[in-house]
Amino acid sequence: MEDKIYETIIEKVSKAVIDAGTTFSEDKKAAYKNSIVNENNPQSRWVMEQILKNEETARREKSPLCDDTGIPHIVLDIGDDMIITPEYIDCIYEGVRRGLELLPGRPMGLLGDDIQRIEQSIGISDKSQDVEPAPIMIRRIKGKTKLHILLLGGGPAIRAKTYRIFHKHSINAVENEIVDWAIEGVSKLGCTPCTLAIGIGRSHYEAASYMIQAMVDGRYDIQSELERNITGRVNESKVGALGLGGNTSVLGTFLKVGPQRASGVRIVSIRPCCCFEPRIATVEL
Repeated sequence: MEDKIYETIIEKVSKAVIDAGTTFSEDKKAAYKNSIVNENNPQSRWVMEQILKNEETARREKSPLCDDTGIPHIVLDIGDDMIITPEYIDCIYEGVRRGLELLPGRPMGLLGDDIQRIEQSIGISDKSQDVEPAPIMIRRIKGKTKLHILLLGGGPAIRAKTYRIFHKHSINAVENEIVDWAIEGVSKLGCTPCTLAIGIGRSHYEAASYMIQAMVDGRYDIQSELERNITGRVNESKVGALGLGGNTSVLGTFLKVGPQRASGVRIVSIRPCCCFEPRIATVEL
């Protein structure tokens, strides 16, 4: 009986990896369609139309949305019905391995010890499943247990930033600096329009963890006033799709604010996700 349960978990996780790498959510597709209607630059409008066609093909063929298939990031929401065991965690990791093999993921797991991996001096594994996922993030929730799989690519990581902002007791001061960071990152990203993922916490670790959670919990059709303000101001930069200019540099902003400390600074983590990100799938376990 336990073996059957474990195999079911592995299959669900494997499918979630494939879904994350090959599909858009419905609210993301709607955001693209709305942006196409409102785009005044024909070149940028064409780019966004091709992004949607690419998604249709990837969904139908179960092929990756992008050649950079990303590093798996796992967020596990533990519900009222679940007791987590070591075997359960092993099943999640095995599901990720199988999903990467079937997707297939880009082979980019580096071989060797710490120094050799940093130097990239002895090569790369030719197996997609050797790309190790990031450490699992665990949250406690009410209701059913859910697993979220994010596939995060290299380009947005290069343009991401986690640092401090002097808040000056003003949300405007924080927003202004976030917008400055975002415009810089978006203008250099290339794969636009993007989605801005932002976390604000008490430490670099906490801010980055809230940035990851923002991607899990964010929706394009439900945006706070602050999220809309940031999106609108960055769109005023007119970077546009693939940097071609136009109204849509950013599809939306996903922002999550955690507990704060009595201090002169706020630690902010911002990731300008590419035109395919956040690549995410959620499954009940």
